[in-house]
Amino acid sequence: MLPPSALSTGDTMDGRTFDEKRTALPNTPLPMLEWTERGEPRSAIWRSENDAPPPRRVVVADDRLRADDAHSQAAEGTAFLWRGDFHGARNLLTAMTRRVDRKPLAEMDTPAQTFHRYRQRQAQRSRLLGMLLIPVDAGCEVPLRRAPEVRDACLAAGCPADEPFVLSLRELLGIIGAHEWRRNGIEIPALDARIHPHYGVFAPLRSDYLELIAAEPLPPVGTAFDLGTGTGVLAALLARRGVDRVVATELDERALACAAENVEALGLSGRVEVTSADLYPEGRAGLVVCNPPWLPAKPSAALQRAVYDPGSRMLRGFLTGLAGHLEPGGQGWLVLSDLAELLGLRTRQELLDLIDAAGLAVAGRSDAAPRHPRSADTDDPLHEARAAETVSLWRLVARD
Repeated sequence: MLPPSALSTGDTMDGRTFDEKRTALPNTPLPMLEWTERGEPRSAIWRSENDAPPPRRVVVADDRLRADDAHSQAAEGTAFLWRGDFHGARNLLTAMTRRVDRKPLAEMDTPAQTFHRYRQRQAQRSRLLGMLLIPVDAGCEVPLRRAPEVRDACLAAGCPADEPFVLSLRELLGIIGAHEWRRNGIEIPALDARIHPHYGVFAPLRSDYLELIAAEPLPPVGTAFDLGTGTGVLAALLARRGVDRVVATELDERALACAAENVEALGLSGRVEVTSADLYPEGRAGLVVCNPPWLPAKPSAALQRAVYDPGSRMLRGFLTGLAGHLEPGGQGWLVLSDLAELLGLRTRQELLDLIDAAGLAVAGRSDAAPRHPRSADTDDPLHEARAAETVSLWRLVARD
């Protein structure tokens, strides 16, 4: 799972870095941003984590640009290539954000309608605020007054190393923030250690589901599977609890590297194997753990792939494959929030039907109330659902 970084909105999200995409498709021309400056045509590589297309209309701007003008022109499709003070750009982005957020979300009839309207608004917000662009010179140097040093952060995010490029200020701030998360790590009380998320890998900021995994009595188990391991935090937690062998699976290259690095730093390489697989590895295990994305909806940004799962693909894949991968007497632990149910995106009966159709039975369930800040934010349009949310660990077994 990934730290909350500000990424642009787009529909093509395959998890590869910029350089990985370029290597995989060497004959595909790179997306270019084009503009006119001082009467001359200019261009540079366009960097977008989510493959959002470069803006078609670009004007050069500096500290003289007023927030009201920036907001109105961005809403009409004009992007601003910044040539002023870097802190001035940040201040402008903050002012634009206030203008975008001051209009309340219209009240809808159902929680599902409110959710979909909220997502539409967030996508529009991301597009508008993504119109403030920052140039980056070859070597990942930002040629603006008072600009921070971003080379290490940009290289860690897979930005072009030796060519000029342009990206949105929001994406650059996300890259910088993600690099800080990686350097400093996140304290995990259940592990009594820190986990270091990489750029593009969702950070385990919520403690509720981690505490459920830490407290649930372990069945007799020699081997456990952790499906969709992300940072590797659950695999590490199982190993720390005494499981002799944990196979942690992932498809995303960034997550595979992140999990392997965290496992090694924690001294668990001899007990945790990080491997590339679409959910299940080969073989069977006495315990299979899965924390799939909790909401059955399409992600509109790369970061959201850890939260949104179209058609509940990962949830369904875990359930349908579980009985065939459990050792006799083994258990599957499904970590899932009921937020989708509270928002009208899935019913409890639909979940139970999926479990039954997979030849599984519910052996028990442990619940936890969320303690993340958004559950107490009364200004959040989804506050009512978030405040009532319950995170559960479902213990599943194969039916006889």
